[in-house]
Amino acid sequence: MKPIEYFLISAAILVGAVLFSKIVRMLITRSFKRAAKRIQLDPTNYNFLKNGISFLIFLLAVIGIFFIIPGLRTLGSTMLAGAGIFAAAMGFASQQAFSNIVSGVFIVIFRPFGVGDFIKLSDTYYGTVEDITLRHTVIRNPENRRVIIPNSVISSETILNSSIADAKICSQVEFDIAYHSNIDDAIALIQDEAMKHPNLFDNRTDEEKEDGEPVVRVRVIELGNWYVRLRAYLWAEDNGKAFVMKCDMLKSVKERFDQEGIEIPYPYQNLIHHNSQQELNA
Repeated sequence: MKPIEYFLISAAILVGAVLFSKIVRMLITRSFKRAAKRIQLDPTNYNFLKNGISFLIFLLAVIGIFFIIPGLRTLGSTMLAGAGIFAAAMGFASQQAFSNIVSGVFIVIFRPFGVGDFIKLSDTYYGTVEDITLRHTVIRNPENRRVIIPNSVISSETILNSSIADAKICSQVEFDIAYHSNIDDAIALIQDEAMKHPNLFDNRTDEEKEDGEPVVRVRVIELGNWYVRLRAYLWAEDNGKAFVMKCDMLKSVKERFDQEGIEIPYPYQNLIHHNSQQELNA
């Protein structure tokens, strides 16, 4: 065959691999969506499966091109002849890539998080998991930006998962009041504002409801140098609603404090000036 014919065959194989990969991914997606109507399925599993199958299809396509083209076949034989050196070089070069693949498999098997979970890595990255590929995990942060983290890195991090078992979250909102302000009035005001918020979730047990426990608990947690610190425990259905409620509560409680005359203190110092004896005699 002429070189142009080999080129066309190679191009056809690659195009066929792309089309076949898309068809397989589409069929897998449809199958899992149909099955999801009957049983609960984690999207993480079929996303990882689709990525793995696509990788396998392209790998087979490349092997097929090497086998068809005589020049590449000879090159492949030469590479196999020096398999020891080649394997060592490839092993060193692909060590990180292989580590990412193994870490991705472990993530799917042990499921510390899945697609759709809201997670936080240490104190640096947080957001909703969008995809888990063979190499990396994609996280959408609150700014709607995508954070791409290698699987080997994310597997070694401490992960805070807000969705793994129970999506409900207790948001702790703190308020400082002055020492001369009435603590009971401030607590009642915070509870009243919280009860008005649509995102508030009643997380009380049946026993707590029978005992008359409040939906919103507010406790004094610190007596500071110039303030009394109150902490409100507000439950919401998920992390997003909890964040919105916390922001709204900071605003509404501040406005109510202003209306009711409850002071939010700030640090200040009294400056005492002593006059000298000469100034007193003048």
